[in-house]
Amino acid sequence: MIVVCFAEGTEEVEALTVVDLLRRAQLEVVIAGLSGDVISGSKGIRILPDCRIDEIESENVEMLVLPGGMPGTTNLLADGNVDRLLREVYLAGRPVAAICAAPMILGQKEYLVDKKAVCYPGFEDHLLGAQIQTGAKVIVDGNLITSKGLGTAIDFSLALIEKLKGKAAAETIRKQICYETD
Repeated sequence: MIVVCFAEGTEEVEALTVVDLLRRAQLEVVIAGLSGDVISGSKGIRILPDCRIDEIESENVEMLVLPGGMPGTTNLLADGNVDRLLREVYLAGRPVAAICAAPMILGQKEYLVDKKAVCYPGFEDHLLGAQIQTGAKVIVDGNLITSKGLGTAIDFSLALIEKLKGKAAAETIRKQICYETD
């Protein structure tokens, strides 16, 4: 399963675009909240998680996704269950993806050392040891996928689909949603 972590203050469009497009690609996606309660995103949109993050066992996680937004990113960074899950998925060599401010979580945990990465402008100092790619929308470096922000949420989601199901599957979804690229 793909786990998308939701915290109070998560950027709704970044998180829900991932959930929507990966489900369109017939992938099992779970919205995992820091609590079992309804979560208010950064713009006040309320989201009911499928489960609590502490209910997720890392061996069942095919990919972990960390959406951005404030204070969502700092809430994810401070949560011990997110830290445990992130560490276990990362160390198992499975994909970990972060968008907007959330790559700072990967940077502060030193998972980006000698890796190419991108983040929301102004958060680059948090990407400890990364080779920052400011002009990119999405960077895939091994099993780490990072993206710039809300405006790149579709590109980010398509990159996740490509990572999990291949280029043809991502192209199929791109066409289904009428997403035109340069």
